[in-house]
Amino acid sequence: MRRELIFAALDSQPVGRVPAAFWFHFLPEAETADWRESPRLLERNFAGHQAFVQKFKPDLVKIMTDGFFFYPTPSLYQPLDLAMVTALDPGRDWIRAQVALARRVRELQEDAAYFYNVFSPITSLRFKLGLDDLKRFYLTQPEAFAKALGRMAQGLANLARAVVTEGRVDGIYLSVQNPDQKVFSTEFQRAALAPGEKAILKAAEEAGGRNILHVCGINGVRNDLSLYADYPAAAYNWSVTAEEVSLAKGRRIFGGKPILGGFEAGPGGLLATGSKDEVKAKARELIKEAGAYGYILGADCAIPSGVGLERLEWVREAGLEAIKFSGLGLR
Repeated sequence: MRRELIFAALDSQPVGRVPAAFWFHFLPEAETADWRESPRLLERNFAGHQAFVQKFKPDLVKIMTDGFFFYPTPSLYQPLDLAMVTALDPGRDWIRAQVALARRVRELQEDAAYFYNVFSPITSLRFKLGLDDLKRFYLTQPEAFAKALGRMAQGLANLARAVVTEGRVDGIYLSVQNPDQKVFSTEFQRAALAPGEKAILKAAEEAGGRNILHVCGINGVRNDLSLYADYPAAAYNWSVTAEEVSLAKGRRIFGGKPILGGFEAGPGGLLATGSKDEVKAKARELIKEAGAYGYILGADCAIPSGVGLERLEWVREAGLEAIKFSGLGLR
């Protein structure tokens, strides 16, 4: 039933309850942890998924890649080292370990839809270098930088294909962003970022996956959503707060396709701090704006680990009530 709700939403079909999807990072050190240095991270990550799935019985499980943020490369000390970045083949241990994680998580609950997190090439490279060096490498060697991103996209496409075909997930959740619009121009984004990101989505799609595109607005990052309007995805997710783009406007940008999100994910957001009545009222407001069909209630990014699961249940209750009771102006 839960799984059917998600796929009905992705098909913009009638639903008995507006589905909901939320996720956490399961390692506090997610952005710095590297599974190759500490294999125990894999068990901690899996244990986090297991506890969440067993306690909450989610409609959608986004498999978190905590411990896998670092795309394997040689040490990158100077821009010329970008020439050593390669396209990972499907047999690399970094890919094999993620396929194994996907399969284990996928088996936790049959009645759920599963999407595997994949970061875009430029986000993956930012994790490796840090933002300052990312910009410096680009400004010093723009051609080598773009070529390295292209090879990383091939490796990430191999990952996407493998987690769908072998990991048995339903698709990928591709996280994209322009980390600095002043440095990485619209022209660069279209010429150097978009082709690789679309190729990753296409690889998962050709393998049988249906994908969610996440345009990540966080820590001051802003994005031009129109640049992602032609990305091939089954649903789109962005930060309503950071981008200052409402659900209704965003749905128009993405051609009326299914959308996910609406709640602010941060620790000061209503989802984390509001009363039950406030959270449910916000959920009803979002459903009224987005429409009951082709919409998945959720947040603009991962939510803080301290947010109680009962708060997420309030959102699900509102999703059921929106269908049960008339007067919300739903289509």
